[in-house]
Amino acid sequence: MQPRRRIGKTDIEVTAVALGCWPVAGITSIDVTQEHSEATVRAAFDAGINFFDTAYMYGYEGESEKLIGQVLGNHRDEIVIATKCGLHWQDRNCVRGASPKRIIAECDESLQRLGTDRVELYYLHAPDPQVPVAESAGAILELQQAGKVLSAGLSNASVKELTDFHAVCPLSAYQPHYNMLQREIEEAQLPWCLENSVSTMVYWPLMKGLLAGKLSRDHQFNEKDGRQKYPMFHGEEWDRNHDFIDRLREIADGLGRSVPDMVIAWTIQRHGITAALCGAKRPEQIRESATALTWALSADAVSAIDQAIIDRGPAVSRGAV
Repeated sequence: MQPRRRIGKTDIEVTAVALGCWPVAGITSIDVTQEHSEATVRAAFDAGINFFDTAYMYGYEGESEKLIGQVLGNHRDEIVIATKCGLHWQDRNCVRGASPKRIIAECDESLQRLGTDRVELYYLHAPDPQVPVAESAGAILELQQAGKVLSAGLSNASVKELTDFHAVCPLSAYQPHYNMLQREIEEAQLPWCLENSVSTMVYWPLMKGLLAGKLSRDHQFNEKDGRQKYPMFHGEEWDRNHDFIDRLREIADGLGRSVPDMVIAWTIQRHGITAALCGAKRPEQIRESATALTWALSADAVSAIDQAIIDRGPAVSRGAV
């Protein structure tokens, strides 16, 4: 069994690497098939991962949630499922909707898709500007009291939003983007989480594949590839990032590790980070990510990586919805 970490103040324990189940939905990732997606979810479980992170809007028809239920339904008591509410598709445009009525309806639909009577962790995917976050929190508290939700989370939020939510429905987890090039949460949100015993579950540890070191400098993106909208994949930023990855590769080679293995290991060793959500659309991708659970970076290796980050300098960042 892989080492486990506790979610907030709960008794729920998860592996430090989770399968991020956005790519298997096949909306912005190209060349995704049902066969590959099923195999990827199964490979994560077989590799010792017990934590599966999905959302109501992962797929136009809930494909991601349905996939988890279909593939891992027989292992329900061996896994931890996190899903999210508050974002949905309208004419294939992602829109916010976090009224209490909407949240409760989405939760019921998510449970049906997943084939379960509860989820261990339920996030508000993003605060809705039209609905006070305290009202959304109240709906999730109601779901928690009904036993449909075992712990509450909030994603993509400011410290004020975290505070307002937490005052109504105690938070167990916060989910932001975070990686070597995007460390904004270290300034405010991460300290808040540490002070309040809230777990931090980060997505984009490999920055949508950039920090995996497998994209060549002359890589041509498919027009359907959603990564094209991020500045990190263009122009001077693209070149600087490749220079940085070359530095990481030298360090990884010295350790006898792959670049993504080392990057994920660095992420889950950061103070205050409970788990890293590793997206994958092929079994071999999540197997490689899972190897980060089996070893730890030395203090010297961490220092070398941190110096490379300092030398890289601030990146032009763009977050997610």
